[in-house]
Amino acid sequence: MVKVIGAEARQNTLGEKFIVLILMGGMEMVKSKETGRFYATARKCSVSSTFDEETAKSFIGTRMPGAIEKVKCEPYDFVVDGGEVLRLDYRWGYNPSPNTTEEVVMGDYAFA
Repeated sequence: MVKVIGAEARQNTLGEKFIVLILMGGMEMVKSKETGRFYATARKCSVSSTFDEETAKSFIGTRMPGAIEKVKCEPYDFVVDGGEVLRLDYRWGYNPSPNTTEEVVMGDYAFA
């Protein structure tokens, strides 16, 4: 399950305005490569919409089936807090029909 947690206006390369929904998956525990300790996080992504901003914001809190998954893309630089530059070759994207263990096990409990 994913949850709509926000909506915002964006602008494409042609200067045209459009509205995106911000989606978040359930909480997951990730082990730090540096410290070996676990921390809680959640995957987020944005999805383009045909809504105006007011309508898009009315969907905040809505839960939908699906998952946020890694999607391969052209490599790009990403600056993390502290100034470290990472070279990434993926982004997070919404998949309405995942076939993952997490989706089967977590089901409606991801946001309980």
